[in-house]
Amino acid sequence: MATAETPATLKRAFWEWDGNLTRAVLEDLRQGINYWPLWIRLGWQDVMLRYRRSMIGPFWLTISMGIMVFSLGLIYGDLFGMVVDRYLPFLTIGFLVWGLISAVLNEGCQTFIESEGIIRQIDLPLSMFPLRVLWRNFIIFLHNAVIYVVVVVVFDLALNGSLLWAIPGLILLLINALWSATLLGILSARFRDLPQIVSNILQVAFFVTPIIWIPQASFKRPLLIDANPFYHFIELLRAPLLGHAPTLANWSVALLITLLGCVGTFLFYRRAYGRIAYWV
Repeated sequence: MATAETPATLKRAFWEWDGNLTRAVLEDLRQGINYWPLWIRLGWQDVMLRYRRSMIGPFWLTISMGIMVFSLGLIYGDLFGMVVDRYLPFLTIGFLVWGLISAVLNEGCQTFIESEGIIRQIDLPLSMFPLRVLWRNFIIFLHNAVIYVVVVVVFDLALNGSLLWAIPGLILLLINALWSATLLGILSARFRDLPQIVSNILQVAFFVTPIIWIPQASFKRPLLIDANPFYHFIELLRAPLLGHAPTLANWSVALLITLLGCVGTFLFYRRAYGRIAYWV
């Protein structure tokens, strides 16, 4: 007989807890975190399946990104008249963080769709599926971080205590990646055109975000920087990894987006909680 702690009871809670969806969703979130051995294993398996029978596995992504960063660094460094010692580290970290952001957003659209078979056949908390998406992309991010280590050694970057700001910056980035994957996963399960829309938006966002170009004080369209949420989240990691602390504006925008995103996603998740299994 199922106890109050089993997934089966969690599934019935939507119908039996006197319409208290808030309690049901909070329980789902708690259970999702408690299932960490499962979503960690599934996320790791996702990465391994992409590169099965490959000798170096996910490091192929690291190699391809490294080649692209060094090539673009040399070419665009000359085009922009930038010193390579300054431009290449800037470009490297921008690519690393953008790779994590864009991957989570793109794959977040498939959060529940790709797990259709599991959702329909096994009683599991739905919140574990966004965690699975976030974990597998974080694994790839850690693989790619090797490029940053190489850049630090080659260019002898002068790192200081500001490097510690990267820890809360990364935590804040992962929190936003999680609610984004959850929200996009729900919306994409209902509206199947959304993944293509998100993909196109990210292509444009890449070019209008300071990743391959460095923002200057004389920039004629500062709104592209100040009102660009991607820029502020990238700076939370790029600034400390380059040896200086993020600005107050970076933290303010990031914290505001985190608050609004978490609250908005929770309310939307609460509303769609009993329908996701039918949408997929």
